[in-house]
Parts: sequence; structure tokens; C-alpha cells
Amino acid sequence: MNRPLYPLALGNFAVGTAMFVTAGLLPPISRDLDISLAAAGQLMTVFALSYAVLSPLLAAMTARLSRRRVLLIAMGVMVLGNALTALAPTYPLVMATRVIAAAGAAMFTPTASGVATALSSPERRGRALALVMGGMTVSSAVGVPLGTWLGSASGWRTTIWLVVVLGVLGFAGVAAVVPDVMIETSGRLAERFAPLADRRVMAVLVTQLLMFAAAFAAYTYIGSLFDLPLPAVLWAWGIGGIVGNQFGGRLTDAYGPRRVVLFSLAASTVFMALIPVANLALPVALFWAFLWGALGWVIAPAQQYRTVAAVPDNVPIALGLLSSSQYVGVFVAGIAGGLALDGYGRLGVITLATGLGLLALLFTLATYRVSSSAVSVPVK
Repeated sequence: MNRPLYPLALGNFAVGTAMFVTAGLLPPISRDLDISLAAAGQLMTVFALSYAVLSPLLAAMTARLSRRRVLLIAMGVMVLGNALTALAPTYPLVMATRVIAAAGAAMFTPTASGVATALSSPERRGRALALVMGGMTVSSAVGVPLGTWLGSASGWRTTIWLVVVLGVLGFAGVAAVVPDVMIETSGRLAERFAPLADRRVMAVLVTQLLMFAAAFAAYTYIGSLFDLPLPAVLWAWGIGGIVGNQFGGRLTDAYGPRRVVLFSLAASTVFMALIPVANLALPVALFWAFLWGALGWVIAPAQQYRTVAAVPDNVPIALGLLSSSQYVGVFVAGIAGGLALDGYGRLGVITLATGLGLLALLFTLATYRVSSSAVSVPVK
């Protein structure tokens, strides 16, 4: 049963590398395109906003297709978008191509989570989601540091070509292994937003938005927050993310999502406040980055499990909304973090990230009172 999940994780590895690697490429991008670091950071912002807007629209348009076909179309579009990014000569054209790449990602990641849910039993759902979303965390541990080093040595466009190769491998893996799964869902756009009327769903989505806004306010501009070797810090963060994501699935299955969510929010907020301490020496930064990555990513399977439990009869739509909310959070982080960096420097970014993390924790404490139970998903 686990075999089809690995190509989904590989596809998310390509998506995650495409999304996150720009954080480590801001200096070479700004030099090549003759723009500021804050303007370069908006490449991640436009990717995130496009993802958030396009995810429900594209989900409605592809509702009648098998999930395997959607995955293949999605990866193909993402490969095309990144190839065009690598070829684009100007900042406006690079921005436009990020929209295309985001469209592919907006179809792939929520569909992959829905397929993982459909192919797993309720008692193993947390681990299945952790495996598939583990592609994102592995990308931060391997793809982003490698891409950052490659971009510094050979130019940022070389890194984007690496993303294209990863996308081709993801496409081939899905084509070879993932079964032709049909999941019951509606193609009507209005029904894509129907779960928003449920307070439990809105609570999950707002938590997702706030926690990603907090984390990515710091992560997007991490190159401006540290005077230490950035690839090493990103590598440690990503390794921690892999560990946290995998333990997050097991902890969610064992203790329920509520405890995992609250623990992760509290711990990651503390670690964002400790960025000035982490910047004192490289060993301290590596230890800090590992723990921040682990404690931050441990929440991912719990949030997905929580969403599935809230909308058991509309899993693909609910997971699509969850993905959209997280990318709205990344969009907020990019805009707000850029303003904080321009206006107040690194201290402004750290204060913003920590404040948003505290807000996410307080909101979740006030709204998340009942643990979710396991659910089944209709598949045919």
C-alpha cells in the first residue's frame, strides 16, 4: 500500500524545492535582475498568492478527472513554469512564470494528499500523510541547500533547471506507480468553498495561515537574518523538518492532533524569538535550525488529519482549502516580512515572525477544544 505514496512524496519534493529555494537565492537573483532583496523575495510571494487563488479554481476544473491524470497534468505544468522561469530575461517575466509554476503546484500537492488519504487505513492515515508531505521537508533538507549552493556557484538559473529535472522525475514516478484513483468530489466552484461555513474548518485554516505567516516571515528572509553560512543553516533546518514531519505523523496517530498542534506552535514561536542567539556561532545556529525545523514541521500531519476529520465527506476539497490557507500565509509573510526588513532591518523581521507565532498559538488555544476522530473516505 505504501509503494504508490513514494512518487507522491517525490512530486512534493520537486514542488517544495521550487517554492522554498528562492529564499536561498535572493542575493544572486537581486544582482542578476538588478532588484532589491525585498523585491526578489516577492518571487516566493507571487508563487504563494497564485497557489492560494488557483488551487480551488483548478480543483473545480479537474473534479471529473481521475486523480492520477490530475497529478500528471499538474507536474507537467510545474515543469513548464520552471523551465520558463529559467529562460525569462527580466523581473516581470520571471514573476509571470512563477504563476505558471504555482498553478502546477496548486493542483499537485492537495491532490497528492487526497490520494494518500484514500489509499491508507484510518489508523495509518497520519503516517501516510507524513510520508507524502515528507517530500516537502526533504526538499528543505536536500533540495534547498543544494540549490542555494548551486545558485551561488553557477547562477540561480542553474538551480531552476535542477527543479525542472526533479519535476520530470516526479512525473515519471507518478506515471509508473500511482494507480488510477477516483475520489468523489464536486466540480461546482460554490461547493469548493462550502466547508468554510463550518467553524471547525475555519479554525484549522486560520491556524494554518497564521503559523505559515509566522514561519515564512523568518524563512523567506533568512539570508538577511544570519551572518553565517546559509546553506549549512538551511540544511540543518531541513534535516530537522524531516525528523519532525515523520514523528509528527506517529505522534498524531498516538496522541491526537490537538496536543501536537499546540506543542508545535508554542515551541516554534520560542525558537523564532531565539534567532539573535542562534546567530552568535555556527554550531549554535545548526542546533537551533535543526530544532526549529523539527518542532515546526511536526505540526503538518496533525493539521491535515484535523482537516480530514472536520470534513470526512469532502476530503480533496478540504485539503485544497488547507493548502490555499497555508500559501495565503506565505503571501502575508512575503509582503509583511519585506516591509519589516526595509523599515526595521532584521530585528523587525524577527519581531514580526515571533508576534505572528504567538498570535497563532493564542488563536488555536481559543478555538481548538475537541480532538478529532478518525474518519473514512469514500473511494471508488
